[in-house]
Amino acid sequence: MSRDEGQTDSAGHGGEGRHPLFMPLVLLGGFVFGVGLAVSRMARPEVVLDFLQFEDFGLLFVMGGAALVAGPVFHLATRSGGRAPLTGRVYELRRKTLDSNVLLGGVVFGVGWGISGICPGAAYASVGIGNWPILAGIAGMFVGAYGQGVAREFLD
Repeated sequence: MSRDEGQTDSAGHGGEGRHPLFMPLVLLGGFVFGVGLAVSRMARPEVVLDFLQFEDFGLLFVMGGAALVAGPVFHLATRSGGRAPLTGRVYELRRKTLDSNVLLGGVVFGVGWGISGICPGAAYASVGIGNWPILAGIAGMFVGAYGQGVAREFLD
């Protein structure tokens, strides 16, 4: 049973028992993220492609600024021993080993990023600024993710 199917953690939070502000804050976070991508022009594939061709380093500053804000927050939260206020989950590091799946996924992601000039989060923000052709790229992401799931089941 997944957490979203009614299972709760030790604090009594689960798919059904989430704090009432959980989804509004997720929506607010997505809104702020989208505005940030639009303001920084990172929702425009041509800007990202210019970065990948070493012609515009704006993406480096946007990512660096995000890391400067998020890095210390994650560092402090995981060392605090506290719980997330809306989910009740303990803040902890979740380590992922560097294995062939991570490397292959990174390579495939990078190729898709280089071809389209957009990553998933920025693709959705790009729709928000009126870039309707990016919908084909978003559809491709869904088809690719579904295809990977089918292939994984077949290979396992």
